[in-house]
Amino acid sequence: MARTCHRGLICCLSSLLFLVLTGCGGGSTSGSSSGGGSNSGGSVQLTVLPSGGQGSISSTPPGITCGSTCSADFSDGTQVTLTASPMQNYYFAGWSGSCSGTGSCKLTLSQNTSVTAKFSTSPVLSISLAGTGTGAVTSNPGQINCGKICSGSFDPDTPVTLSETPGANSTFAGWSGGGCTGTDSTCTTTINDSEQVTATFNPTLALPLLTVNFAGTGAGSVSSNPPGINCDTNCSHSFSFGTQVTLTETPGANAQFAGWSGNCTGTQSTCTVTLNTNMTVMATFNSSEPLLTVTLAGTGSGMVTSIPGGISCAPTCGANFPTGTQVTLTESPSGNSQFAGWSGGGCSGTNATCTVTMNSSQQVTATFNNPQNLSAINHIIFIAQENRSFDSYFGALREYWAQNGYPDQSFDGLPQFNPLQGPGVQPPYQGPPPTNPGCNPSNPPPDGCAYDPDNPVTSFHFITQCIENIDPLWDASHFDWDFHDPEGNDPAALNGFVWAAGAFARYEGFNDANGIRAMGYYDGGDLNYYYFMASNFATSDRWFMPMMTRTSPNREYLVAATSQGYVYPVGTDQNDMKLLTATTIFQELQAANISWKIYVDTENSPCTGPPYDPTCLLTLSYIQNFQWGITIPTQYPNNIAPVSQYFTDLQQGTLPQVALFEPAADAGYDEHPSENDSTPNDMQRGANYVSSLINGLMTSSYWKDSAFIFTFDEFGGAYDHVSPQPAVSPDGIKPVDLKPGDVCTVKTGPLCDFTYTGYRVPMMVISPYTKKNYVSHLVADNTAILKLIEERFNLSPLTNRDAAQIDMSQEFFDFTNPPWMTPPSPPAQNLNGACYLNQLP
Repeated sequence: MARTCHRGLICCLSSLLFLVLTGCGGGSTSGSSSGGGSNSGGSVQLTVLPSGGQGSISSTPPGITCGSTCSADFSDGTQVTLTASPMQNYYFAGWSGSCSGTGSCKLTLSQNTSVTAKFSTSPVLSISLAGTGTGAVTSNPGQINCGKICSGSFDPDTPVTLSETPGANSTFAGWSGGGCTGTDSTCTTTINDSEQVTATFNPTLALPLLTVNFAGTGAGSVSSNPPGINCDTNCSHSFSFGTQVTLTETPGANAQFAGWSGNCTGTQSTCTVTLNTNMTVMATFNSSEPLLTVTLAGTGSGMVTSIPGGISCAPTCGANFPTGTQVTLTESPSGNSQFAGWSGGGCSGTNATCTVTMNSSQQVTATFNNPQNLSAINHIIFIAQENRSFDSYFGALREYWAQNGYPDQSFDGLPQFNPLQGPGVQPPYQGPPPTNPGCNPSNPPPDGCAYDPDNPVTSFHFITQCIENIDPLWDASHFDWDFHDPEGNDPAALNGFVWAAGAFARYEGFNDANGIRAMGYYDGGDLNYYYFMASNFATSDRWFMPMMTRTSPNREYLVAATSQGYVYPVGTDQNDMKLLTATTIFQELQAANISWKIYVDTENSPCTGPPYDPTCLLTLSYIQNFQWGITIPTQYPNNIAPVSQYFTDLQQGTLPQVALFEPAADAGYDEHPSENDSTPNDMQRGANYVSSLINGLMTSSYWKDSAFIFTFDEFGGAYDHVSPQPAVSPDGIKPVDLKPGDVCTVKTGPLCDFTYTGYRVPMMVISPYTKKNYVSHLVADNTAILKLIEERFNLSPLTNRDAAQIDMSQEFFDFTNPPWMTPPSPPAQNLNGACYLNQLP
């Protein structure tokens, strides 16, 4: 009869171990040979059992050299000393059996004797460098020299002294994590368990900068006392801290001073500022002559010039002319644009020129239209990967821009990667890394996670590309909003991410029992392909999952703009057993005779082929949750296909007008955090899979008229610092399948309906017509993809939710001057990241 071993129990699996290990038999005595078999000859046998296999054992007198020789005969009465020697990154944890303790094992042999030696993994000390400055950290003992070698293994109870060295133009801001705090140059921590210490370096404080900018239609100059500013165009100068600087304005010819703005106000000739930080002052001078303003309008582009000179603009410009001057304006369309006409200032009609008499200020509008619009896109392809938040994936994008020469622009990622406030820097400005209350260390597992605001967990960089799953379900998503107010009666505090992850981990028996992984993020070195594509094409820092719950209902929104009240997957219990009756986007496409296809990945799935059984392929698609979806294998068998068919369609000219990629879950390419510790899921492999789909399109003949939309179905429980946003209820249906005790079953609030989005998720719009290096700040959710499809192919909205979405064609595309008719050459996705689940980071 076979024995069954359960987690946490010791099983006696063989007669040998039963005799040797005292945990399965009688007691043991350290330093003697009692407990073995009797000796009838002149020798006795000594056996060493090394536990863990990560060290060696030797004996005096010789005989034992274990791992090679772990058993030897000695004369009765021999005194034998055993010595344990651990391998690198391991330490000797102690003897058991006939010896105990961690020193040498000394035995006087009178009978057959067994000893067990146990070795364990040495704790790891990891160093993370933070801040916007540079620096290095070394250790004594000398195993760490960071930024080259940022982690090292040490024996337990080893005191390790860390020393910081700032880089050029940087200063040390302090230690955090592990046993290190404060701003001393060194920190000593005693290593008993693996831990991480962060050293923060910030740039050396620069002298405050005073910048003077000019505005208005007239000319003028500004000078300063003390000297430093003396200019008639934008200029800057640094002054010592606390300096009082008086600025004086001087109008130019035919101009008058209109006033100060910025850090100075009013219309007096002088203005005084005290410099303790960077300041900006605007001086406005207006002309005393009539002003002619020309504005360009319409969907096209062009240029307007004037005789006499002064006007040469796109899209808006102005110039002053002496009273009575006759100014002739001339239009010039550009690209495929056409001139549509003049308006304002006495100008009208579609003649190429228009004359304005300047007896007073005038405004003229020239309209150019471009006949090319969304109809230039003939193929819309979209994919939603699994369970990643915006901050966890794209939060470090601004750091990537600075490292790779992209211009800074407003982008609401993790605040620690935003530039410091200064000239040319766009808000939001740099802030401290965000934190979340952690689990009370006084309540370790098997206790539940006790919410502890005094034990904050700070945003950190993942080293492992594999992390344990985080809880994104209805309750967890609502506690993420506010641990104390999950119904959303108050504005989002966003303070429950770590607690929800910790509670879920303890239920699942994960290694990260404290939910620390909820605060981790990846950067441009980990996700180099995504960071390159998001930086060259278009992304959004206000793109949200449709609702605050798990994958399945959000994927129902992705194809039908509603889950018809379900917050759990179809079939979870008796409250959600029925398939959805909502109309899907594919039904509308079919009725309008627009070609469509759903691609599924069959690797490691039950669906074998070719040929492939459409009924089996349907089980790999969330369209099976809809009554109409289950008719696909019989009514539209060619519209659900393996991913291999996508590449065939690209080659053979059979790509449909609309295509959806379902997540490659069975193959492990869906980027989902690891569901269990025995099967790590490497997110870099998933990113590499997506890169093959996008690169396949970019190198095909279909690139010229396609758009590829990349996003995620939901946030997966990972931290994001931006609150979910108010949204339109799709159909007025409230949650129908909440379980007893769920959030919103006892108390109610704004989050107890489908009138809020979920959390932010990463997204990209990739097309030859995509605006270059563009960030959208308009609030949208994944149903905006449905609206784009509906607008392009003249379909009706599916629900009120998709009808209320932004117009992606106007927000993300430039049909007048397509930036990417020749696509860029993206890097190959990195695949060399570490993958482990037994520790963080």
